[in-house]
Amino acid sequence: MTGFSNSGRRASDEKNAAPFTVGPLVSGPACCVPQTHIHIEQLAVSYGGTPAFKDVTLDIFRGCITAFIGPSGCGKTSLLSSINRLTDMVSGCSVEGLISIDGQNVRDPGLDVRALRRRVGMIFQKPNPFPLSIRRNLEMPLREHGLKNRAELDARVEKALKDIGLWSEIHDRLDAPALTLSGGQQQRLCVARALVLEPAVLLMDEPCSALDPLSSGIVEDLIESLRGRYTVVIVTHNLAQARRIANYAAFFWVKDRAGTLIEFDFCRQLFEAPKHDLTAAYVSGQRG
Repeated sequence: MTGFSNSGRRASDEKNAAPFTVGPLVSGPACCVPQTHIHIEQLAVSYGGTPAFKDVTLDIFRGCITAFIGPSGCGKTSLLSSINRLTDMVSGCSVEGLISIDGQNVRDPGLDVRALRRRVGMIFQKPNPFPLSIRRNLEMPLREHGLKNRAELDARVEKALKDIGLWSEIHDRLDAPALTLSGGQQQRLCVARALVLEPAVLLMDEPCSALDPLSSGIVEDLIESLRGRYTVVIVTHNLAQARRIANYAAFFWVKDRAGTLIEFDFCRQLFEAPKHDLTAAYVSGQRG
């Protein structure tokens, strides 16, 4: 039930090929006993009355990596954004159905959305560090949540950078502009910026699509290292990537002009023995 990858060999090759590597990260235990962390039931999202997806029901398991796959326009990113209510920020967006995290209804009108987004971090498609120093990129979310103590700020920054294998590369230039980092380093910094708040869930929207192959491999290894410590949900069009890193996969398709969940299963099962003809056609490259 673990991710199916050659991450060890790839990390070794990349270490020899580049001046920056993932570093000595240790993956958490695989999710051998599925335990529901996020429950989604009869969920639908629309924009100005036009449905992005409808009638999605699935469970996302604690400590596992779950990949959302499918063609563009089938609602994967909209579903991802609804989990931490980023859809609230989109004018004309309507959300119906249930999302619960550890039994708490995410759509409860009385919910503290700021606290929700601390528990549920988001990594976007393109690296988006703030135009500030590396240090201030990581301190800003902590300060916004009330942390002021200098020693604790420094400790949390160091821990987050060590967690994503970036500390050894940049610890001596934390006051340099974040935008001077390479693309892969910037994306890892964005992961660290999410991790510094110690979330339970990480949502990732195509986190490698804007990176070169080497940087993509490094970020992919980083994602794998988060297994067992965080619940990770990743949207990806890269089927090989999904197969390498995910424990579970959810395949979406457009039916009747709305995204629909076609199949959800163990990643290996979905790719090697899919139950639905559409899934089989998509993962084999016949449809898409």
